[in-house]
Amino acid sequence: MTTLRDHDQRQDKLAYLLQNALGALGPELINNPQLAEVLHRTVDEQLAQYDAMPNRAAKSADYGIADLIGLGSDAPADMGDVEVSPGVVNYDDAAPSERLLAAAHLYYLCIHEKLGVFKVVDKLQKLFLAGTLKVSNGPGAYRLYRFDRHGTFRYRKQERMRAYKQVFGYTNVPPAPGGRANTSFHGLFTHFIQEVAKFWRDKRISEVIRERATDPTFGSMAIVRRAGLDLRNNLKNSTYGYINVLRIETSQALAECFEILEAPDLRAQFGADNAWDLIELVMWQHFHQTVHASTMNRMAVSGREVLQWLAEPYILQTNRTDFETLLMRVAESAEEWLSSEEGRFYGAPTPPPRPVYKRSRNGNGLGQNRMTVSIAPAL
Repeated sequence: MTTLRDHDQRQDKLAYLLQNALGALGPELINNPQLAEVLHRTVDEQLAQYDAMPNRAAKSADYGIADLIGLGSDAPADMGDVEVSPGVVNYDDAAPSERLLAAAHLYYLCIHEKLGVFKVVDKLQKLFLAGTLKVSNGPGAYRLYRFDRHGTFRYRKQERMRAYKQVFGYTNVPPAPGGRANTSFHGLFTHFIQEVAKFWRDKRISEVIRERATDPTFGSMAIVRRAGLDLRNNLKNSTYGYINVLRIETSQALAECFEILEAPDLRAQFGADNAWDLIELVMWQHFHQTVHASTMNRMAVSGREVLQWLAEPYILQTNRTDFETLLMRVAESAEEWLSSEEGRFYGAPTPPPRPVYKRSRNGNGLGQNRMTVSIAPAL
């Protein structure tokens, strides 16, 4: 453990080193602002080597408390020789990527669940059992049978809904007993994506209007990092429990669903060209809902890419050039998610028809009213 004198002198040496370097570079920093970034990176590397020197004193068993109060024959006579802790491990460095990657995959599954994939397959199963689907021994019929048998070993819909509520705050199903809904996720997720998109918009604008191409861009790296760290910490605390195994099972179920929906005998029943057409047709014919399959599918893909990027230590990068290079991987995904979210908002799905109650007189002429119910399309 370092001594108080070394700890304090480290900061003084850092300031001295920076001042000497700035004086040596002089006007060159004005002509080439990127030299400042190179300078700071070099200084940080030198400090890292200094902190990793092998001749540092070993940490004492009592963390230096005996030296501080003057116990023992070798107690230091000067305060500068007392041990001091330089700090602890940063909170943001302790986020496990496994749980964040599980959350990213679960988000992909959640959006497809909201799209109605499992709902459509469940309806096809009911029609198959009722004998109203004109299929018997084709690939679609066989896969519907196998999907029903496999469902015995998988998590049910109620458990999936609880997982979405626990991790993302989505759905109206309450979380498991003793659990809590992550109501902060969507706001933090939207905020991070908006800041990523704004960062790259500012960068494009600055590249057009600035006088020299080497000038720093307008985007704020600190705001993007803070928004990403807040979202990452939020997900870290909401992905305990059965989330990882549930996303594995549900991903297998989703793949099996699309094998069913791609079956030619089932598509022929509805005149669908592919699985997505079949989803849209079943949702409209049996649930009277219009789903925006393309929009929601791209939301699922782009949202998963953003969360997967956040699971890696890219967000901890402090060097501007490296941070921009790494952030470029999700720049288009952020823009695509925002445009998909706006498209989903302005094109809300058609609600199911609602009952309309009308009053009519009975046939005996006594003027007594009775209620009749008819189905009218919702406004």
